[in-house]
Amino acid sequence: MRHLLLATAAATLAFAGTAQAQSKAERTAAAALEATPVWDGHNDVPYALRMRVGNVIGDFDFVDTLDTADPANDVDAMHTDLTRLKRGHVGAQFWSVYVSANLPEAEAVQQTLEQIDVTKRLVARNADALQLAMTADEVQAAMDAGKVASLMGMEGGQSIGSSLAVLRQMYDLGARYMTITHSKTLSWADSATDAPKHGGLNAFGLDVVREMNRIGMLVDLSHVSEAAMMDALDVARAPVIFSHSGARAINGHSRNVPDSVLARLPENGGVVMVVALPGYLSEAARQWYAAHKAEEARLDTLYQGMPDEAAAQLAAWDAKNPMPDATVSDMADHIDHIRKVAGIDHIGIGGDYDGMPNGPIGMEDVAGYPALFVELAGRGYSQEDLEKIASRNVMRALRGAEAYAASQAGQPPIEYKAGEPRDGGK
Repeated sequence: MRHLLLATAAATLAFAGTAQAQSKAERTAAAALEATPVWDGHNDVPYALRMRVGNVIGDFDFVDTLDTADPANDVDAMHTDLTRLKRGHVGAQFWSVYVSANLPEAEAVQQTLEQIDVTKRLVARNADALQLAMTADEVQAAMDAGKVASLMGMEGGQSIGSSLAVLRQMYDLGARYMTITHSKTLSWADSATDAPKHGGLNAFGLDVVREMNRIGMLVDLSHVSEAAMMDALDVARAPVIFSHSGARAINGHSRNVPDSVLARLPENGGVVMVVALPGYLSEAARQWYAAHKAEEARLDTLYQGMPDEAAAQLAAWDAKNPMPDATVSDMADHIDHIRKVAGIDHIGIGGDYDGMPNGPIGMEDVAGYPALFVELAGRGYSQEDLEKIASRNVMRALRGAEAYAASQAGQPPIEYKAGEPRDGGK
């Protein structure tokens, strides 16, 4: 906790004091975030509420959550609260209404509705600081009023139960993006982290993208396979987003975006909102994780029927082989690469706070965003560049989705017979 507080204080101090006391990079970053605050693509506070308090928030204090740690159960404090959102210059937030990809479809739909409900209740309980937003204009109005514009995004197609009717109803309830898959391959879409079944998206999956475009819901391609990314870009007529992903050329995790896809973003207008999760940022951390899993498997084989000994041996291995840290510089490296391949107009920020154990050193929680912008300014990014990364690029993408939907106002919904299988070919 002391380390967290020191890091938060350091990030805040970078923006403190007189202009004369600040470096050129600090002044550039401060000016950018004053002009347009951060619009973050992914935060898992709603799921944290489900796991920590069962969505009972009548006495939940969202002003300060630093006291939410539970060391006895190995639970760390939350990364997000109103105080730190302000320090982090966050002006708009996609709150993820994530539910587990392992749930049966009907249960996933129900739990998604519950997560939409708790998000709306959280916003209503904190109306002095948060404002529900359904459109780009409403986002701008909330930011102009000094509030955090609060949008919702579904994380994984399990949330619609393989039903375009449910998709449309989720949009009507306020969901403004859907991540096509999460960690599991669906009956209609391949995940980046599961065995492929469709070579990307099947015919129904392609219709999901078309229908999302028709109604104005952003298509989120984080978590999907490279083939599914390509299929989605083939049929998308509005900008796509990656709500929380990195560049695969910098960290080879399959969750990150390959150059083949980055190269197509200028034509589509899409935005990669760069994630803060250390295992997706640092290649050394990714390699450590693979070595850790290999050692765990080796010890489980050596000490079959002796789980306590295997655990003790793994703890000893961890002590000798600590996981490499990821830093703000690592996150900036991903941004540098995306700028090189796709261009400055296709970069955003998607932290994934409260959906990961910790952020990178210097950005441990949502208060740390200024540190990233100082780092980027120090690398030569202009104020205009930083404003695009902070929120202007994703604002343009949402306006693009809205404009395309408006152009399709006379087009009927795509229809499927109720109960019809969705696992057909392309």
